[in-house]
Amino acid sequence: MLWNVDLTLVDVAIVTRDAYAEAFRVVTGRPLVKLVPPLGRPDSEIVFETLAVNGVVAEDDHLPRFLSALATAFADRRGRLGEDGRMMPGAKAALKAVSRLDGVVQTVLTGTIRANAVHKLKAFGLDKHVDFELGGYGEEVYPKATLLQVAQSRAKQRLGTAFTAANTVVIGDSTRDVQAAKIGGAGMIGVASGRSMASELREAGADIVLPDLSNASEVVAAVAALTAPWTARGADGP
Repeated sequence: MLWNVDLTLVDVAIVTRDAYAEAFRVVTGRPLVKLVPPLGRPDSEIVFETLAVNGVVAEDDHLPRFLSALATAFADRRGRLGEDGRMMPGAKAALKAVSRLDGVVQTVLTGTIRANAVHKLKAFGLDKHVDFELGGYGEEVYPKATLLQVAQSRAKQRLGTAFTAANTVVIGDSTRDVQAAKIGGAGMIGVASGRSMASELREAGADIVLPDLSNASEVVAAVAALTAPWTARGADGP
């Protein structure tokens, strides 16, 4: 089970923007004028576009320097997450309920760099049921669909089970999350808690669409429905 982070589990946009502004200043020596909207994109992509729209020609060392500065800036502001951010409705109960399903391991598939994803979830006590070692993160310069496959490979190495569309579920709020799941090979639960409406998530190909995470039983039922064929035949196949 792979969770998107921003606008699926938490909303910490104010702190994120401030961290980006600080990282931009550190790397370029200039104030940030415009930050491109995330729209489900990874931090690596946002960095390059933000440099471009602010008139900075990207050089080879810009991305690693920027991501390092972003991690530092966000860590410096992690104390503000609870005050200036919020946990999405039902997130904690949904994570806890899904963790009770037999054979389920929960991690994240997020455009956020790993260090910041950990801070975001820890700030709201959402890290307890998440295995961060198996996730896919924004510093890994892959399309999100490929990042999903990287996470599946990590899970296979750790758990000894092949992960495919039959036993992998992504839950996220954007049409990009849906596209990544469909291309990468996973069942998809769309949550209309972010910038994509329920109709857009359905049109993009989400298998199941929920209004939010406030009904933990619905979340569990959705996960179970998407993995039922695999569960019925067992982890080792037919």
